[in-house]
Amino acid sequence: MRPARDDDALRRVLEDASMGRWEGPRDLLTSTGADWDRRLFRLQVLAEAGARLRFADTWAKAEPRSPHALALLANVQALRAMIAGQSGGRSLMEEAWATCRTALGVWPEDVAPLVVMLALLRTHAPDRATLRHVWAEIKQRDPWNREAHHEVVTYLFQRYHGRPGEAMWWAEEQASIAPRGLPIAVLPLVVIAEAHRSRQERDKKAYGLTIHPWIDCPQIDPVLERWWRYRAPGPHACFADDANYLAHALSFANRHSEAADVFDAIGPYATHLPWAYCGQVEDLFLRHRAWAYNPPRRRHP
Repeated sequence: MRPARDDDALRRVLEDASMGRWEGPRDLLTSTGADWDRRLFRLQVLAEAGARLRFADTWAKAEPRSPHALALLANVQALRAMIAGQSGGRSLMEEAWATCRTALGVWPEDVAPLVVMLALLRTHAPDRATLRHVWAEIKQRDPWNREAHHEVVTYLFQRYHGRPGEAMWWAEEQASIAPRGLPIAVLPLVVIAEAHRSRQERDKKAYGLTIHPWIDCPQIDPVLERWWRYRAPGPHACFADDANYLAHALSFANRHSEAADVFDAIGPYATHLPWAYCGQVEDLFLRHRAWAYNPPRRRHP
């Protein structure tokens, strides 16, 4: 998979970061400014590299009052805490939480530290009162923030802290009230994919791909109606992730002709999820894309 997707500026900065240079990330995040959607995506991709390297730590020491350095460090520390797990990650979680609070003190409007807090609550401190407080802070700043919605719905998965059916109820509610054209509509497909993964894990012998939840799936058409057909001309930062969920659902529902337009928009950017829940990612993606294009459609320039 290509972590930067079609973000050429981010791809170039990742090359700098891989050599321990933090000036590239600084310039990129400064130029991104308050574009929360793009900022969160770039922070998360940089954090994936920063969890293994030290450029984020070095930058935060060099510029301890930079909101961009602090936001990146918080993402890196949170990722390290998640990798360490429940037993070994508690002190790392507390360190990341403190960095988030410092970052908010420097730039109170920033959504990024609050999204990190949601991820930390899911992994290490499942306190619903704090979750509601952080969620309220995000809603004040960026009411339809995609990443925050995905963090909350993941918190509500049964494998984390949700009750049966709670994640789907919340996802469908958010999808129904979100303004048309926003990728919040994809949330129910995320919950369906998670339910499929969970049932496969639980009933390994009795359940497989011959039985799956996408045939006659009532959640697909609302995604087409509320997001796909009214989406913005310029794709949001995690467009490939959301489009892959839709292409996957249409493909497994045997609605291949409808999936063709979605595959066109995805281009080469297959994502690990949800394809990995059903087999080998690249094989499945290429096979279903080929079925979508067969028979070949008449194309117009």
